[in-house]
Amino acid sequence: MVRLTMDLIAKTASHKNRNEEEFGQYLQKITHLNLSDKNIDSIGDLTFCKNLSVLYLYDNQISQIQNLDFASNITHLYLQNNCISSIENLSSLKKLEKLYLGGNFITIVEGLDKVGKLRELHIESQHLPLGEKLLFDPVSLNCLAKSLSVLNISNNNIDELEELAVLENLTYLKAVNNRLRHMKNLEVVLKKWTKLRRMDLTGNPICQKPKYKDRIIVQSPTLESLDGKEIQEMERRFLMNWKASRAARKKGNERMTDEHAACVQF
Repeated sequence: MVRLTMDLIAKTASHKNRNEEEFGQYLQKITHLNLSDKNIDSIGDLTFCKNLSVLYLYDNQISQIQNLDFASNITHLYLQNNCISSIENLSSLKKLEKLYLGGNFITIVEGLDKVGKLRELHIESQHLPLGEKLLFDPVSLNCLAKSLSVLNISNNNIDELEELAVLENLTYLKAVNNRLRHMKNLEVVLKKWTKLRRMDLTGNPICQKPKYKDRIIVQSPTLESLDGKEIQEMERRFLMNWKASRAARKKGNERMTDEHAACVQF
């Protein structure tokens, strides 16, 4: 196995033939570092890379998020397709905006209570124990409530979304191939997600419900795309008018019923 250290960077960097002083200066200036698919199993000391903003470590064998205290300038962290089972040691990443953790062994979304600027969280396709679903820590969700705008939770056996309603600035939800099946539960969160623009629920049982698309469009006036298909404004207006007409008829029927009951009583 391979440990991520300065020596590994030296072996892979274009500056490997320069002297130690020049390499040290290079490390201090570097902003992007791509060490994907290098069979890395652990993150060592990268203290000299203080200006690093984008770190690619996907497709490795990393089992633990560690030794990132130096990385106060990182905005993008790519750790998908590793062996990570816990989200931890991210409190120093004050500028982190995008976190990619798809294809790991994470069972609960936690440890994000200190990354208050996180805008995108990609945590799709976790290798979960048989019959279990991905869980969410309420503390982390509350801390992400105002910052998170993109969430990818596809392929995680998720059967309800109500706890995610706190994510008030969500603009894109991708929850493909889960176990969502209850329309009423979905309508509850759509009322809270007033900035939602795109949503993809392809492959969920809920997609087979009668008037599935119509009910979502009516419930979410900001939604522009559903399951990869653009929502036409004419379609939305028709459905909104239909809803208003239906509500008016229902109200009229209730009034007639009340009047009839009053006459009978009289």
